[in-house]
Amino acid sequence: MDPIQDAVTFFESQEPGEELSYTEVAKRYNINRVTLARRHQGVQTTRAAAKVNKQKLSHEQEIELVEYIEGLTQRALPPTRAIIRNFASYIAGERVGEGWVTRFMHRNKDSLTSQWTTGMDRKRHHADSEAKYNLYFDLLYQKIA
Repeated sequence: MDPIQDAVTFFESQEPGEELSYTEVAKRYNINRVTLARRHQGVQTTRAAAKVNKQKLSHEQEIELVEYIEGLTQRALPPTRAIIRNFASYIAGERVGEGWVTRFMHRNKDSLTSQWTTGMDRKRHHADSEAKYNLYFDLLYQKIA
């Protein structure tokens, strides 16, 4: 435990009639008096607690999101960053930014890997046009008729 938490515990363990000042307890534990007073009054929390309260999703929600992403990937539907962002926004009940997705991927780098998909071949790209499809199906219709 950290000394501030020890001092808060000591302060709370005293009898109701016993008078102790924050200055005395702070000197005893060699800590800042203002920090002790704020922590004892509930105005300030530890950095770890503040970090947890600041996160958009809880640890359990992030685990569920990772499992959902893995399930999509196994079904050959790997989500994009935008899709992950939309999922997280829906779960959190508020909009998350692009930076959140980056931090999420970094926090879960052991479970998630991102990679670029291979692009479409140039010849296939040029062959893919609405006019060519219409011509093909018109010819096919004429042959059948």
